[in-house]
Amino acid sequence: MASQTGIPCIVMRGGTSKGPFFYAKDLPQDTHTRDQVLLSILGSPHRRQIDGIGGAHALTSKVGIVDICETGEADLTFLFAQLQPEKDTVDTTPNCGNMLAAVVPFALEKGLITPQGDTTTVKVLTLNTNMVSEIEVQTPNGEITYEGDATINGAPGSSAPITINFLDVAGSVCGALLPTGNVVDEFTIDGFGTLQATCIDNGMPMILVRAEDVHRTAYESVDELNQDTELKDLVEKLRLEASKKMGLGDVSAKNFPKMCLLNRPVHGGAIHTRCYIPHVCHESIGVLAAVTVATACVLPGTVADGLTQKGSGLKQTLSIEHPSGEFSVALELNPENPTEVVKSALLRTARALMAGEAYVPSAILK
Repeated sequence: MASQTGIPCIVMRGGTSKGPFFYAKDLPQDTHTRDQVLLSILGSPHRRQIDGIGGAHALTSKVGIVDICETGEADLTFLFAQLQPEKDTVDTTPNCGNMLAAVVPFALEKGLITPQGDTTTVKVLTLNTNMVSEIEVQTPNGEITYEGDATINGAPGSSAPITINFLDVAGSVCGALLPTGNVVDEFTIDGFGTLQATCIDNGMPMILVRAEDVHRTAYESVDELNQDTELKDLVEKLRLEASKKMGLGDVSAKNFPKMCLLNRPVHGGAIHTRCYIPHVCHESIGVLAAVTVATACVLPGTVADGLTQKGSGLKQTLSIEHPSGEFSVALELNPENPTEVVKSALLRTARALMAGEAYVPSAILK
């Protein structure tokens, strides 16, 4: 028997993330074996992931697993897996809106679905949280194209636009938009005192804090915040405490909820952010994190209230400022309840980077 086994995959960039995508039937069906395969392919745990194809960063240690949806809820299913360079964990609990952008291009590349015309719209069920989204990609002449004029902060150049419409993401993980039942909660943090936070989940569970309340500005550089061990310790203490009240239990080994510092915009956007994922300051902001922050901006009484520059009307586009630029989120509000978000949409790009086989020791598959 050969000492290694090849598993077909396509390395995809999805938004500002990157990782291998697999057809579900090409991976072991047993969860433990599958996870061992993914750890081996990415090269975790190792700081540089030198024995795998991971990129030595949380944003490039991600995996997409795609299949045909058999339930009728959607056309495709997507299982997202978050790995970490220095950990032996495979977390399939959270969503990832960036990697979601690569699902339909991958499925077209693999022949799992067929193009519908100059554009192709596909419903995707994210298995992590049972979230359904409609994704539109460009397929001129019946082929997926990656060439276009769309740009996103955090990814170089321009590409074909990919539109993601989130159909119903409120409470995706926590079961409610405001899982504590409050727009603001107060938490007593050992060694610090009382701290106000908004616990919210509109696609991504998040804990939002005014930067000034932790004696920071949210204008600091990513490197500066990553070296700020005092702040990182405080943020983690709050995350562990608030998660209990959100009904998430002990999240010490989980990648959610994400943490986010907020301040007034400085580049003409709606609000300024510094997010943690959850222990490293994000160089931009996650797709669903941006949706959740934007939602907090339109809800009266959250910690974003008073910091936000927002428009009016039932349809609003909010620019969420982050270290690499901005992320625009289009929200549609319920005309009968203007504080309820009924639709979230955003623009991403994606590209197939490499297709082939990823090799794993055959002993893992025994």
